[in-house]
Amino acid sequence: MASLPEPAREFLASGPLAHVVTVNRDGSPQVSCTWITVDGDTLVIASLREHQKIKNLRRDPRIVLSFEAKTKNSMGLTEYLAVHGRATIEEGGAPELLQEQAHTYMGPGVKFPPMDNPPPGFRIRVHIERIGGVGPWVSG
Repeated sequence: MASLPEPAREFLASGPLAHVVTVNRDGSPQVSCTWITVDGDTLVIASLREHQKIKNLRRDPRIVLSFEAKTKNSMGLTEYLAVHGRATIEEGGAPELLQEQAHTYMGPGVKFPPMDNPPPGFRIRVHIERIGGVGPWVSG
């Protein structure tokens, strides 16, 4: 497992949306946007229901997340972070994680999910294998 450099941690704490790519049964890519939380050297995604990304990850744990920054490098390129890894699915805990994430992604004081008694859902834990992109989180 690769560690997450401090510049990447700082960037992810700012709340960029994650473009999550998993592999469908037929080999085609499946893409969704999600919120993420950094937990040590893993990234965590919450899902209230067993959406396609959960089904895909149960079959094939490979996952890629990309994040677009609002900054440009010295050459004028928009910076971005790409995280390649393997995912594990944890049962439950999605509503609590989504409530925490909502403060970053929606603002303080918001209630999310906006329903009484949401389903327990799933947590996707991304174990980082390598990172890439353009930005201070990439050496060279």
